[in-house]
Amino acid sequence: MRIAVTGKSGQVVTALVERGEAAGYEVIALGRPELDLADPASVAHVLQAATPDVIVSAAAYTAVDKAEAEADLAHSVNGAGAGAVAQAAKALGVPLIHVSTDYVFDGSLDRPYVEGDATGPTGVYGASKLAGERAVLDTYPEGSALLRVAWVYSPFGGNFVKTMLRLAGDRNEVSVVADQVGNPTSALDIADGILMVANNLAGSDDASLRGVFHMTANGEASWADFAEEIFAASAGNGGPFASVKRITTAEYPTPATRPSNSRLDCSKIAQVHGVALPDWRNALKTVVARLQTAA
Repeated sequence: MRIAVTGKSGQVVTALVERGEAAGYEVIALGRPELDLADPASVAHVLQAATPDVIVSAAAYTAVDKAEAEADLAHSVNGAGAGAVAQAAKALGVPLIHVSTDYVFDGSLDRPYVEGDATGPTGVYGASKLAGERAVLDTYPEGSALLRVAWVYSPFGGNFVKTMLRLAGDRNEVSVVADQVGNPTSALDIADGILMVANNLAGSDDASLRGVFHMTANGEASWADFAEEIFAASAGNGGPFASVKRITTAEYPTPATRPSNSRLDCSKIAQVHGVALPDWRNALKTVVARLQTAA
């Protein structure tokens, strides 16, 4: 199977190239300058030339706080850009997997979010990703599977795990928010899930395989819980660690408001696609070990 994925350096893109090629797929990463989501006219030509069997729409504007000051760019990339990818997939007649986010919700529920819950982003980034979801589903509902992921980390790029390990290298205590909860998810596991969904979509026209799905690791944590597990994994390998000072969101103000509850219910994708990502703690140990081996 030949899979074209938008983006070149993002965590999910990099993981998908690694996991896809290891599993025998041909994965083609397409990004700037050739394919630029801020320039929708570039999208159709580049994707058509790639002659894919499946397209994965993974490229995005992901600077959550910076988006508050760059709303036009965020909406151009995450909204109009996503729509352009969907238009290209429809023109080619191939399945599309679009990667979205927990930030489309406001975080006010006291339980994990299911796919049908009302959206209500609290910042520009979430609003722009929701605009992308709507563009995809309005343009190509019959061929698209939309996967919402959350709290992504990996051995690649910038992420919370790397930040915590860096901070532990020069201090004994790190203050971490304890009143936001979610599902820490390795991009490597996300890539494996995407490959399973891609196989299902390519092999069947069943409408139930299309639509919106939540796909995160099993288990939940606060950011403070996550940090403690990172330090425990690092210490177990003889790496840096620190104690965690649990603080509130109010004590760590940011330009963008984060959802206090980012937990996603992944029952639907397990039932429909047979995808159940492993527990986040085990996946975390794998990522931390890779980071420390590469250091």
